[in-house]
Amino acid sequence: MTQNNSTEDSGLQESFLSHLFELRDRIIKSALAIIVVFICLVYWAPDIFHLFAQPLLQALPAGGKMIVTDVTGSFFVPMKVTMLVAFLIALPVVMYQLWAFIAPGLYQHERKLIVPLVVSSYALFIFGMAFAYFLVFPTVFKFMASYNAPLGAEMSTDIDNYLSFAMTTFLAFGITFEVPVVVVVLVRMGMVPLAKLREIRPYVIVGAFVISAIVTPPDVLSQLLLAVPMSLLYELGLLIARFYMPKPSDEDAGTTANPDPQATA
Repeated sequence: MTQNNSTEDSGLQESFLSHLFELRDRIIKSALAIIVVFICLVYWAPDIFHLFAQPLLQALPAGGKMIVTDVTGSFFVPMKVTMLVAFLIALPVVMYQLWAFIAPGLYQHERKLIVPLVVSSYALFIFGMAFAYFLVFPTVFKFMASYNAPLGAEMSTDIDNYLSFAMTTFLAFGITFEVPVVVVVLVRMGMVPLAKLREIRPYVIVGAFVISAIVTPPDVLSQLLLAVPMSLLYELGLLIARFYMPKPSDEDAGTTANPDPQATA
């Protein structure tokens, strides 16, 4: 009996270590993908930053400009922006490595969702960032610049502060646009019934405004630009989830693929 327990413990330890090594390898592959893309882009770092700063530069009044208050800011800020772009380009590789790591623990019918989820998650994240760049940034910056004119204040923004603001906004809108994917996954995996998600719709809308008030600048306009799309995307997720509701055949397939050990015993 003691020998059997020792064998089981040894098997569990080996299984844990194998998963740990696999996780390490997939993290290394993801990091290498980002580094390779970054090396390919680093020569154009100043041009990438100039494109990145266009929404603010266009909103500045005549004679307005961006400034550098840190000695190393003019070097590291463009590098950080280039690293962000490299991460976005390599994101499909990172997401694939993540899904490939958790795939062995999924049912067969759940594994079929990996490719659609990776593609849709990446596309929606990019759409969220594009929404922030092309619509939110110009609107918010022009709105803020209009307040400086009556005060006679000159609008000059430090590039490091702009980077911090932009990355926070990109992340907020990128995650916000993942709402349909989250809704579909919750319904498809049977974690939350579609009827329940419809029932909590009012709470989701209130939550969207609370989240937007926390992660966006303290003005009503930018909060609306995040809360309204989040609410609409939740409705879109509910609409799409109707076509991905689990079927009895999927549940049967999952039971067959992973039978209950106690029932087998």
